Amino acid sequence: MTTPDLPADLGDGTRLVHAGDDPAVPGAPLRPSPVFAAPYHLGDEAPGWQGADGYARPDNPTLRVFERAVGELDGGDCLSFATGMAAISSAVLALVGPGDRVVLPADGYYATRVLARDELARFGVQVQLVPTLEIEDVAARGDLDGARLVLLETPSNPQLDVCDIAAVARATQASGAVLVVDNTTASPIGQRPLSLGADVTVGSDTKALTGHSDVLLGHVSTARTERGRELHTRIAAWRKTTGNTPGVFEAWLAHRSMGTLDLRLARQAANAAALSELLAGHPAVSGVRWPWRPQDPSYALATRQMLRPNGVVSAELADEAAVARLVRGSRLIAAATSFGGIHTTVDRRAQWGGDAVPAGFVRFSCGIEDTADLVADLTSALGTLG
Repeated sequence: MTTPDLPADLGDGTRLVHAGDDPAVPGAPLRPSPVFAAPYHLGDEAPGWQGADGYARPDNPTLRVFERAVGELDGGDCLSFATGMAAISSAVLALVGPGDRVVLPADGYYATRVLARDELARFGVQVQLVPTLEIEDVAARGDLDGARLVLLETPSNPQLDVCDIAAVARATQASGAVLVVDNTTASPIGQRPLSLGADVTVGSDTKALTGHSDVLLGHVSTARTERGRELHTRIAAWRKTTGNTPGVFEAWLAHRSMGTLDLRLARQAANAAALSELLAGHPAVSGVRWPWRPQDPSYALATRQMLRPNGVVSAELADEAAVARLVRGSRLIAAATSFGGIHTTVDRRAQWGGDAVPAGFVRFSCGIEDTADLVADLTSALGTLG
C-alpha cells in the first residue's frame, strides 16, 4: 500500500510523528510492529505479484514504512542502508565507473576520503578533492565540467563550514554532473538539499535522526524527477546486489526514534547556542564554530539555506592534554565519537588520524540535558584549563 505524503503546511513535530503512517484502520496498532521474516510464502506466483514480498533482502514491509517516513521529510524517494557509509558508498559506486571523475570534499567526513583513496582509485575513478568553502568558486569557474558526480557535505564534519547548495546545483545541472549532498550534520528537518536542486541526499541516520546512540543506519533519497527516478533505480539495484540492506529491527527502531527529532533538535540547538557562547568567551578556547552563531563566518549562508540550527559545535583547545583535563573536569560531558545523540559528548578529532586538524581540536555534540546544568558543568570544566 502506498500513501500520499503529509501536507506540506504541517509543522516538523507533526510530520515526524505521522511520517510513514498508513491510513488508520480500527483495531490496528498506531505503529506497525517489525516484520522479521526473511522468506515469504510464494504460492504459485512469482515474487512481486500484486506487490507481495518474496525475500527480505531487496525489500520488506518494515523498510518500506521507514523509507516512506524519511522520504516525506527529504521530499524524495528513500532507500535505507545498513550504515551511513553504506549509504554514501552506494550512492557513489552505483553511479560512477572507470574513468569517471568524482569531486569530493577535502574537509568532510574522513571515511568518505578513505573510500576515495582505497576503493574509487582502485576501480579507476578519478578523484578531485575540494575544500567546502571553495566548491562554489570551483563551480562558478566551470571546473566541475566533465565531472560525473559531485559530493557536498554541508555543514562539513568536523569543521562546520557551509557551502551554497543551490549555487553548486546550478553548475552541476548545467554540466550534467550528479549532485549528492551529505545532509547528516543538518538532518532532514534542518535542511532539504533536494529542494535546493540536489539530485541525491544521503545521511547517517546513526546520528541525529535516530538520536539515541543505539542504531547504525543510513539512507539515500533521490529527487522526484525523471533523472532522480533513474538514479533511484540504479542505487536500488546496487543495494539489492551488494546486500547493503539494513536489519528490520534497526529500521523499526529508527522509525520509532525519529518521532522525537523535533524536540531533541530544539534542545540540542539551545544547548549549542549556550555552549558556543561560553566557549567563545573563555581565554583557553579558540576557533569556536557553530553556523548559527552571528559571529560565525558561515552564519549568513546557514541562516538562509538551512531551516533550523543543530547541536554540533567545534572549537580548539591548546593541546591533547587540555582536552583530557576538560573531560576529567566534567561530570556531564563524555568523551565519545559520533554526534546527534541525547548525551552531550566531546570528540578530539586528531586522535582518529583522518582530519587535518590541530591536536586540541574538538567537536562537541550537544545533547538534551538541561541547558543550565550543561553551562554550569562546562564552566567548571573550563576552570581546569586556567
